[in-house]
Amino acid sequence: MLKDLTSEKLIRLNIHARDWQDAIRQAAQPLVDHNKISISYVEDIIAGVIENGPYIVITKHVALPHARAEAGAKENAIGIATLSQPVAFGNEANDPVKYLFCLSATDNSRHLSALAELANLFEDKEFFKLLDTTKNKKDIIQYIKDKEEQ
Repeated sequence: MLKDLTSEKLIRLNIHARDWQDAIRQAAQPLVDHNKISISYVEDIIAGVIENGPYIVITKHVALPHARAEAGAKENAIGIATLSQPVAFGNEANDPVKYLFCLSATDNSRHLSALAELANLFEDKEFFKLLDTTKNKKDIIQYIKDKEEQ
Protein backbone atom coordinates (compact mmCIF):
# COMPACT_ATOMS: atom_id res chain seq x y z
CA MET A 1 0.00 0.00 0.00
CA LEU A 2 1.09 3.55 -0.69
CA LYS A 3 1.01 4.53 2.99
CA ASP A 4 3.59 1.80 3.64
CA LEU A 5 6.03 3.26 1.08
CA THR A 6 6.01 6.90 2.12
CA SER A 7 6.30 8.90 5.33
CA GLU A 8 6.69 12.45 6.56
CA LYS A 9 10.47 12.11 6.38
CA LEU A 10 10.25 11.41 2.61
CA ILE A 11 8.22 14.56 1.86
CA ARG A 12 9.67 17.94 0.82
CA LEU A 13 7.41 20.93 0.25
CA ASN A 14 8.05 24.11 -1.75
CA ILE A 15 11.47 23.23 -3.10
CA HIS A 16 13.26 26.03 -4.94
CA ALA A 17 14.72 24.27 -8.00
CA ARG A 18 16.91 25.89 -10.67
CA ASP A 19 16.03 23.33 -13.36
CA TRP A 20 14.67 19.82 -13.81
CA GLN A 21 17.91 18.12 -12.72
CA ASP A 22 17.99 20.17 -9.52
CA ALA A 23 14.31 19.36 -8.93
CA ILE A 24 15.04 15.62 -9.21
CA ARG A 25 18.09 15.82 -6.94
CA GLN A 26 16.22 17.76 -4.27
CA ALA A 27 13.09 15.60 -4.48
CA ALA A 28 15.20 12.43 -4.18
CA GLN A 29 17.42 13.70 -1.33
CA PRO A 30 15.16 12.45 1.50
CA LEU A 31 15.29 8.96 -0.02
CA VAL A 32 19.09 9.16 -0.08
CA ASP A 33 19.18 10.54 3.47
CA HIS A 34 17.02 7.68 4.76
CA ASN A 35 18.92 4.98 2.88
CA LYS A 36 16.13 4.08 0.44
CA ILE A 37 18.30 4.84 -2.62
CA SER A 38 21.93 5.62 -3.42
CA ILE A 39 23.30 8.77 -5.04
CA SER A 40 24.02 6.65 -8.14
CA TYR A 41 20.26 5.95 -8.39
CA VAL A 42 19.56 9.69 -8.57
CA GLU A 43 22.23 10.17 -11.23
CA ASP A 44 20.76 7.24 -13.19
CA ILE A 45 17.33 8.95 -13.16
CA ILE A 46 18.88 12.08 -14.65
CA ALA A 47 20.94 10.11 -17.19
CA GLY A 48 17.77 8.27 -18.25
CA VAL A 49 15.94 11.52 -18.94
CA ILE A 50 18.91 12.93 -20.86
CA GLU A 51 19.12 9.75 -22.93
CA ASN A 52 15.41 8.97 -23.41
CA GLY A 53 13.65 12.30 -23.00
CA PRO A 54 11.23 13.36 -20.25
CA TYR A 55 9.39 10.03 -20.03
CA ILE A 56 9.12 10.47 -16.24
CA VAL A 57 6.61 13.31 -16.73
CA ILE A 58 3.55 11.11 -16.65
CA THR A 59 0.63 13.53 -16.51
CA LYS A 60 -0.05 17.27 -16.30
CA HIS A 61 2.46 18.85 -13.88
CA VAL A 62 3.54 15.47 -12.43
CA ALA A 63 6.87 13.63 -12.68
CA LEU A 64 7.62 10.13 -11.40
CA PRO A 65 11.42 10.05 -11.17
CA HIS A 66 12.69 6.46 -11.05
CA ALA A 67 15.49 4.25 -12.31
CA ARG A 68 16.29 0.57 -12.57
CA ALA A 69 16.56 -1.27 -9.26
CA GLU A 70 20.18 -2.20 -9.93
CA ALA A 71 21.05 1.51 -10.20
CA GLY A 72 20.84 1.74 -6.41
CA ALA A 73 17.33 1.08 -5.08
CA LYS A 74 17.80 -0.16 -1.51
CA GLU A 75 14.18 -0.23 -0.27
CA ASN A 76 10.78 0.24 -1.85
CA ALA A 77 9.75 3.83 -1.16
CA ILE A 78 8.01 6.87 -2.61
CA GLY A 79 9.07 10.42 -1.86
CA ILE A 80 6.69 13.32 -2.41
CA ALA A 81 7.93 16.77 -3.37
CA THR A 82 6.37 20.04 -4.47
CA LEU A 83 8.15 22.89 -6.21
CA SER A 84 7.62 26.52 -5.24
CA GLN A 85 7.94 27.41 -8.95
CA PRO A 86 7.12 24.82 -11.65
CA VAL A 87 10.01 23.67 -13.84
CA ALA A 88 10.05 22.61 -17.49
CA PHE A 89 11.25 19.05 -18.12
CA GLY A 90 10.83 19.20 -21.90
CA ASN A 91 7.48 17.40 -22.04
CA GLU A 92 5.33 19.71 -24.17
CA ALA A 93 2.03 18.11 -23.20
CA ASN A 94 2.54 18.03 -19.44
CA ASP A 95 5.06 20.75 -18.53
CA PRO A 96 5.74 22.54 -16.33
CA VAL A 97 6.21 20.06 -13.47
CA LYS A 98 5.22 21.09 -9.97
CA TYR A 99 4.91 17.71 -8.24
CA LEU A 100 7.51 14.94 -8.09
CA PHE A 101 6.87 11.45 -6.75
CA CYS A 102 10.30 9.84 -6.52
CA LEU A 103 10.01 6.05 -6.71
CA SER A 104 12.46 3.49 -5.41
CA ALA A 105 11.54 -0.04 -6.45
CA THR A 106 13.76 -3.01 -5.61
CA ASP A 107 11.96 -5.32 -8.03
CA ASN A 108 9.42 -5.15 -10.85
CA SER A 109 6.28 -6.07 -8.93
CA ARG A 110 6.10 -5.37 -5.18
CA HIS A 111 5.40 -1.65 -5.63
CA LEU A 112 2.66 -1.99 -8.29
CA SER A 113 -0.35 -1.76 -5.97
CA ALA A 114 1.10 1.41 -4.42
CA LEU A 115 1.60 2.84 -7.91
CA ALA A 116 -2.02 2.07 -8.74
CA GLU A 117 -3.11 3.97 -5.62
CA LEU A 118 -0.81 6.84 -6.58
CA ALA A 119 -2.35 6.91 -10.07
CA ASN A 120 -5.78 7.26 -8.46
CA LEU A 121 -4.50 10.22 -6.45
CA PHE A 122 -3.32 11.85 -9.69
CA GLU A 123 -7.01 12.06 -10.67
CA ASP A 124 -7.91 13.69 -7.34
CA LYS A 125 -8.00 17.51 -7.51
CA GLU A 126 -8.31 17.71 -3.72
CA PHE A 127 -4.99 15.89 -3.30
CA PHE A 128 -3.17 18.48 -5.42
CA LYS A 129 -4.99 21.31 -3.65
CA LEU A 130 -3.69 19.87 -0.37
CA LEU A 131 -0.14 19.63 -1.78
CA ASP A 132 -0.37 23.28 -2.86
CA THR A 133 -1.65 24.62 0.44
CA THR A 134 -0.44 22.53 3.37
CA LYS A 135 2.68 23.24 5.33
CA ASN A 136 2.15 20.12 7.41
CA LYS A 137 3.50 16.82 6.06
CA LYS A 138 1.23 14.93 8.47
CA ASP A 139 -1.77 16.22 6.51
CA ILE A 140 -0.48 14.55 3.35
CA ILE A 141 0.14 11.21 5.06
CA GLN A 142 -3.29 11.38 6.72
CA TYR A 143 -4.95 12.14 3.37
CA ILE A 144 -3.29 9.09 1.82
CA LYS A 145 -4.33 6.87 4.73
CA ASP A 146 -7.92 8.16 4.57
CA LYS A 147 -8.08 7.47 0.81
CA GLU A 148 -6.80 3.93 1.33
CA GLU A 149 -9.49 3.26 3.92
CA GLN A 150 -12.30 4.34 1.55
